This record gives sequence, structure tokens and C-alpha cells, in this order.
Amino acid sequence: MEEVPDGIHQWLSVDQFPGHLQKYWFQRFKIWDKYDKGIWMTEDAWFGVTPEPIANKIAAHIAESAPKEKTVIIDAFAGVGGNAIALARSGRWERVFAIEKDPKTLKCAKHNAEIYGVANKIFWLAGDCFEAMSRFAGQKNTVIFASPPWGGTSYGEDDVFDLTKMEPYNLDKLYKSFTKISKELVLYLPRNSDLNQIAKYVPEGQKLEVAHYTIMAASKALCAYFGDFNFDVAEEEEE
Repeated sequence: MEEVPDGIHQWLSVDQFPGHLQKYWFQRFKIWDKYDKGIWMTEDAWFGVTPEPIANKIAAHIAESAPKEKTVIIDAFAGVGGNAIALARSGRWERVFAIEKDPKTLKCAKHNAEIYGVANKIFWLAGDCFEAMSRFAGQKNTVIFASPPWGGTSYGEDDVFDLTKMEPYNLDKLYKSFTKISKELVLYLPRNSDLNQIAKYVPEGQKLEVAHYTIMAASKALCAYFGDFNFDVAEEEEE
């Protein structure tokens, strides 16, 4: 068994699990189907990782609805790898790039991709996503997926979450930075995000797809699909 580095955890029993994260222990197989195969996590990662069923559904939606000429997808905030793994497993993309600035979190992501058998299908980039993204400038074949930090759990206290106050990056920063690289942008945002704020970024004459993603009938998050995503095709393929 591979030795687990300092600051990274492979919790095997509830007794080992931090008290303030107890609820995640009981959800671990909803978050990672292969959790008991040796998944690595940091404490902070539990707050940000996309549960596997949702990551798989998002990956399928992007794969089915993105323009066919788009062959590269970039996961701007890879975290411990949940979304990048799902995107790689979809088989849709010639290349999947995953960007993560925290070294320990990136180690977790690479290890977890090994467990899911897709480590050789993901190109890992260490560093700040806004800086790393510059390497893709001018490329016409990219889609950007971004699951940014939401600034803690306080977003859930509001009926409607003000995306101008999302930390450390608000909606304006995310949209303007990423659409310089690709107009096909998928943002993974809190379930109670202000849809009127999101709609302001849609070019006149275009429509915006917003999809809620649920587990056990409870909405966990939403994705806003900016650009030429064709959900009519996606719906036909699901039927």
C-alpha cells in the first residue's frame, strides 16, 4: 500500500475521522464509490469535492451537449479530482486538463485518478488557474469547467445567494477571466445562486441552460452552461 503523505488522509474508520466532519463519513460512498479502495483526501476537500453521481451526470451533460469540434476540456479547480476523473471516464475528450494550486490536494487528485484507472488520461497542471489558463489562449477547441470555492458554507444561510459576494472569486471575475479563453464555460455554483445575476452575462439573443443536480431528491448545486451547448441533442441521447 502506498504511504500516505503528511497532511493527506486515508481514513478507514469513523474513529479516525475528524469530529467536525462526521457527516461526511456517513456520506463517503455517495461522494466516492471507490472510497474503500484507498481514496486520499484532505480535511478541506470534503467541503468542495463533487459527489461522484453528480460529477458523472455533469460530465455526461457536457459530453452530449458541447459542440462536436470541442475536443479539449479544462477543469479549472481540480481539487481532489472528482470532476476531472468523471470527465476523463466519459471518453468524450481527446485531452482533459486539470489545474490545482495546492500541492497536497493535487497529490490526492493524481492518486484518486489512479484508483479510477484514468491517471494517464488527465494532464495535471500545478498552479493558479487564472495564470495556467493563459497557455490555452487562441485555441478554438476548448471547453472550461469550473467548480470554484464558494467561500465556506455560509451561502446556505440565504434564500438567494449573492454571487457578487462569493469568495475568493466572484461571478464577474470567473466569467470574464474564463470566457477570454473559451466561450463554452460551465460554472458549478451553489444551488441557491441568484439566477438573475447569472442571466446578465448571457449575450443578447442567446439562451442559457441552468441545470440543478440532486442526490436523494435534494438539490446540491447547479451548473450554468454558457456558450453553444445543445441540450436538445443531450435530451435526445438520454431518451
